Amino acid sequence: MANVTHKSYSNLISNAQEKFLTLLNQEIKFDEEADSWILMKTPWPILSLLVIYLLFVLKIGPQMMKKREAHNLKYAMMAYNLFQTLYNGYMISALFIPGAFQAAVDNVCHPVETDENRHIVKLFYIYSWHFVVSKISDLIDTVFFVLRKKQSHVSFLHVYHHVNMVITTWTYFRFFKGYQAVFCGLLNAFVHMVMYSYYFLSSLGPQMQKYLWWKIYITRLQIAQFLIGLTYGLHLYLFDCNFPRIFAIYMTADVLLFLYLFLIFYNKTYCKNVKAD
Repeated sequence: MANVTHKSYSNLISNAQEKFLTLLNQEIKFDEEADSWILMKTPWPILSLLVIYLLFVLKIGPQMMKKREAHNLKYAMMAYNLFQTLYNGYMISALFIPGAFQAAVDNVCHPVETDENRHIVKLFYIYSWHFVVSKISDLIDTVFFVLRKKQSHVSFLHVYHHVNMVITTWTYFRFFKGYQAVFCGLLNAFVHMVMYSYYFLSSLGPQMQKYLWWKIYITRLQIAQFLIGLTYGLHLYLFDCNFPRIFAIYMTADVLLFLYLFLIFYNKTYCKNVKAD
């Protein structure tokens, strides 16, 4: 009886694995040109960057700064935040390329690639690559925290968010390349443009503090982004859109976790301060 049960269990696992691999093979999408771009050929450059990042911000950096004065990085941060603001604005500008917005709307659920819209597809790949690079450049945020001896800012949420976004965006562009991600990518770029513009203004000095009352709304905007993304991801899955179902499930679970973590952060940062007042 035990052997029969074990055999049935093994068959169930084997069938599930076979179905998963079949579904994965059906949903993976390759493009010879895009897959040959810098950082996209293999996962090793990205994984190496993330290992170096984690080692520095969690161990090497804090130890290095333990007996040193915090670095004054005002001008470096100003330049970085301005660059990030403009870079995310550049990605949003893709909407204003003739035909791009209409193509994004038309392909929101069932994308169709033809010879006529091939140039739009190429633009989508280019901006998607830039989006991946922008998630890598986001890692510098944490490096600044460490060098300024702001290690308390290097929270689980902060580090997980940055690492997860690099892995997720790289994986999506390398293996799935769905048009449907345009909406979420543009929304994320907009949120980051607002966020980095706030950071740029705050780096100008104390004289700007009275104009920076809207910090709380950045976190609210991020939470709204997750709610919209969750709704959108469920729409792609439930309405049987031509979107990788494996990635839709992953995206939904991932966004739910982000939403949970950001709500905890919001409660600790803002709600408790209000109660204390």
